[in-house]
Amino acid sequence: MAQSVKRTRDYGIKLGVLPTGQNNAITDVPGVRVGHVTIRQGTTIRTGVTAILPHTGNLFQQKSPAAIYIGNGFGKLTGYSQIDELGTLETPIVLTNTLSVPTAADAVIDYTLSQKGNEEVRSVNTVVGETNDGFLNDIRGRHVTKQHVLEAIRAAKTGPVEEGNVGAGTGTVCFGFKGGIGTASRKLPTSLGGYTVGALVQTNFGGVLQIGGVPVGVALGKYSFKEKLDGSCMMVILTDAPLDARNLKRLAKRAFMGLAQTGGIASNGSGDYVIAVSTAYQIPHETTNSFDEMKLLRNDNVSPLFMAAIEATEEAIINSLFAAQTMSGDQGHQIEQLPVDKVVELLKKAGQVR
Repeated sequence: MAQSVKRTRDYGIKLGVLPTGQNNAITDVPGVRVGHVTIRQGTTIRTGVTAILPHTGNLFQQKSPAAIYIGNGFGKLTGYSQIDELGTLETPIVLTNTLSVPTAADAVIDYTLSQKGNEEVRSVNTVVGETNDGFLNDIRGRHVTKQHVLEAIRAAKTGPVEEGNVGAGTGTVCFGFKGGIGTASRKLPTSLGGYTVGALVQTNFGGVLQIGGVPVGVALGKYSFKEKLDGSCMMVILTDAPLDARNLKRLAKRAFMGLAQTGGIASNGSGDYVIAVSTAYQIPHETTNSFDEMKLLRNDNVSPLFMAAIEATEEAIINSLFAAQTMSGDQGHQIEQLPVDKVVELLKKAGQVR
């Protein structure tokens, strides 16, 4: 049923000006791994789990600097307050559907407590994000189990990342078309630090779709307020740039600008969150040293990273649409995939295919 397995750039559509990483994926940031579990059963179950791990070690014992930015807070993201207070991430980041957040959090606790070195751990700050896939998925059935979550974490790997109707994007809808998981990256030139910024998104939101500034949603007749298009977007940003939590929050804000460039409007019913993490260093859970000592990028040098986050997020969202396929689901609902051929023609006419 797929129109194409090609990504945006395979059509000559290049969003932004910065070069991509090798795989044009969040996993271009060294050490970052992504795992999916896709759950498709019968005619009603269309959901799944996506896990993102910032490094290969014990995440609780070697915490990563992190920040979360809330674009619109109609969502069920767990773990926000501790990250906002302490500026560190201590578990995998897990994405799933709205009503499966408690199950996923329980599974992440199991995973953390079971790791060697965590035998005395008494508190775990799980980070689980979600979007509501209840149009295509029997969400009230709560079909995601702890085993599914643990499988996604254990399946996490480097290299190319599967996109579209996979993992937490299995049952999502974006701009009135089939949404899903999307990813992209940007690699700064050596003169700007040589850092990599990667984005992964779970797209399930509305607005007026535009690609490269072209009002695609208008041309195709699908946009908010003409049709009922609502929902959420989870955005995860990883970088190997040495940033602290303060500058990671600034980076996260720019990712939201990438969503805006696709035509997203952060509607009233939308849970739009950005989780930003640096892999440049870890903060030990326990140490005899009273001081954390690390080199951090100065404010004057972070603007290229801001641009990279905007571009990577924008392209990740569009990649999720290009990869997604038409899907039918709960109660006979069906969502069509983005008509890629029509979109490419629109972009060609606008001079955005090169």
